[in-house]
Amino acid sequence: MYMRFIKRPMDFILSLLALTILSPFLVILAALVRCKLGSPVIFKQQRPGLNEKIFTLYKFRTMTDARDEQGELLPDHMRLTKFGKTLRATSLDELPELFNILKGDMSIIGPRPLLVKYLPHYNSQQKRRHNVRPGLSGLAQINGRNTISWEEKFKLDVQYVDGLSFVMDWKIIFFTLYKVFKRSGINTLSDEMMPSFEGSEQKQLGARDAS
Repeated sequence: MYMRFIKRPMDFILSLLALTILSPFLVILAALVRCKLGSPVIFKQQRPGLNEKIFTLYKFRTMTDARDEQGELLPDHMRLTKFGKTLRATSLDELPELFNILKGDMSIIGPRPLLVKYLPHYNSQQKRRHNVRPGLSGLAQINGRNTISWEEKFKLDVQYVDGLSFVMDWKIIFFTLYKVFKRSGINTLSDEMMPSFEGSEQKQLGARDAS
């Protein structure tokens, strides 16, 4: 009931309010991204959302298009500039996701939308993270973000799904704001730049046992 009649209207109102208040800042930030990192300013990528439905995620770009002598893109860590690291460390690169929330692709709070290529690797329990809309922040983000393992993240995601409530969402919102200002539990690695998730050890052992 909360998810259907309260959470979605709350997401719409909060994202619209945030976009209205932050619009001058977003314009300035977009101009800085264009000057320092190039165009396009917005990075777009396909991600799985509610019930694994694919949508286009919006973020500010954090890397340049620097290439080697053969015209191939340089490794990610070589294209991630100091400015890009700052955007990630402060989570400012994720502000365009407010448009995803406004559209209904995402929620303010929920499991983070990860890469499409991870979908076949989830076990039945981990797949439950897609029973709700993905979020701008979530339970895993206030409990270590990129300092915890994939398995720990997914456990927290499922814990959120099972305990979804108005009170939990607002607790996560307040803790997220606190951690962003404190810059606690945040590093310059985004989820897609962490070691790729290739399935939990438990799932892999089960597959070997069945063979």
